Amino acid sequence: MSKGRTFRGGIHPIGHKELSATKAIKVMTPPAEVIIPLKQHVGACCKPLVKKGDIVNKGQKIGDADAFVSAPIHAPVSGVVKAIESCWHPAGGKVQAIVIENDNEERLDPSITPKGELDQLDADAIKTIVREAGIVGLGGATFPTHVKLAPPPDKRIQTLIINGCECEPYLTCDHRLMVEHPDRIIDGTRALLKALGISKAIIGIELNKPDAIEAMQRAAVGHAGIEIVPLKLKYPQGAERQLITAITGKEVPAGGLPMDIGIVVNNVGTAAAIQTAIQTGMPLIERIVTVSGEGVKEPQNLLVRVGSRCSDVLEAAGGFTGTPKQVIIGGPLTGTTQFDLSVPVTKCTSGILVFNQLKTAREPDPCIRCGRCVDVCPAFLVPTTIARYVDGGKLNEAVRWGLLNCIECGSCSYVCPANRFLVQSIKLGKQEVQAERHKKTS
Repeated sequence: MSKGRTFRGGIHPIGHKELSATKAIKVMTPPAEVIIPLKQHVGACCKPLVKKGDIVNKGQKIGDADAFVSAPIHAPVSGVVKAIESCWHPAGGKVQAIVIENDNEERLDPSITPKGELDQLDADAIKTIVREAGIVGLGGATFPTHVKLAPPPDKRIQTLIINGCECEPYLTCDHRLMVEHPDRIIDGTRALLKALGISKAIIGIELNKPDAIEAMQRAAVGHAGIEIVPLKLKYPQGAERQLITAITGKEVPAGGLPMDIGIVVNNVGTAAAIQTAIQTGMPLIERIVTVSGEGVKEPQNLLVRVGSRCSDVLEAAGGFTGTPKQVIIGGPLTGTTQFDLSVPVTKCTSGILVFNQLKTAREPDPCIRCGRCVDVCPAFLVPTTIARYVDGGKLNEAVRWGLLNCIECGSCSYVCPANRFLVQSIKLGKQEVQAERHKKTS
C-alpha cells in the first residue's frame, strides 16, 4: 500500500483508537425521554411544528424553517410531546428544544416510505429527499447537505470528495461504519454524484484503517468513477480544506469555499444517511457515537437516537470507571467539555469521551517565541500573534492576520510548550467579530 497523500503542517497525536476500533456497532435502546434541540445545524433555527400534548410518530417532522440554509428535525421515537422548553446545548449556551416522552411503540410516521430506486430518481428528487430528511454534515460541521448539492450556476462542480479520515484521537464511529456498511456509503456516494450531475468521487481514508480501506475498495468494485485514496496518518487530515489539498493538490482560496475550485466534500456518515433516506424513507434521527476514554467501563460504538441524554449513553456503555474529571462531547482536540450530563446527543455528536485526569493540568506560561504553532498550523497562520491581538482586544489587527481563516483544529495549542490557550483565544475572537458584524447588519 502507498505511503499516502497529505498536506503541509499538522500534528501526530496519540490516537487511542484501539479502545473502540474493533468494537462492532451496537444499537442503544431508545431512552424513556428524548430532548430534541431546534438548532442542530449551520443556518436558521427551526420553529416547532408541534405543541405540548401532541402525539408524535417516529420519523415525523417536528421542526422546520423557511430559510434555505437550515435543516428540519424529526421525532426519533413515537410518544407524547412533554414540553417545548430551553435546554443546554452540548456546544454551549441554551436553545429551544422539544421534549418527547417515549411510548416505546416505535410507531412509524406515514411519511416513512421508500423513495424508489436510485436509477429512477433525478437530481431534484434526490435533493428534495436529502432536505426533507434533515441530513447535515455528520463529520461535525453540520452544514445542511442539500445546500452543498445546489451550488450557484457559476460554480462548476467536477469532483466529489467523501471524507473517511476520522483523524481525531479516540473517535472510531466512521471507521466502524466503513468496515460494517461500506455498500451503504457507496450507494450514498452514487446518489450524491447524481444530485451534483458529475461522475467522479474520491473517498479519502487514513492508513491507520486498513480494514476500512479494504472494505471500501471491495464495495467500490464495479462503480466507475469512485476511487478509494489512502491518506497519511496526520491530524487534521479530515479538515475540509486540508483533505482537498491532500487529495487533489488544490488550495481553497482564503475566504472561499470548496465549490470555488469545483469540489464538494461530504462525510461517510452523511453518504450513509442519504442511502437510508432513499431506501427506507427514514430521516436523520440516529447516528453512531463513539463512547471512549479511560473513564468509561466499556468503550464502544453505539447507534444512538438523536435527543438521548449524554448520561443515558454513558450508562449504555457501562458507566464510569473511577471518578471522572472531564467529559468531552466530540473529539479531544475540537470537542466541548461538558458541565451537565443531561445535554442531548445531536446530529453532530461523534463521540462522548470520559477522562479521569484533566487534559490541561497547568496554567499557561509566557510565549517563548519558539514558532512551533506556526510550523504545525495547516492554515498557514501565526496563531501566537493572532491570539495576542485577541487577548489585547485588537480584533481588527487579529482579522488582518487571518483570524477568520483559522479552522479551529487546536494543533497550535497541542504543540505549545508554554501551554498557552491559543485556539481558545482565537475561537473567542472569531465569535466576537461575528457578533459585531451581526449587530451592524441587524
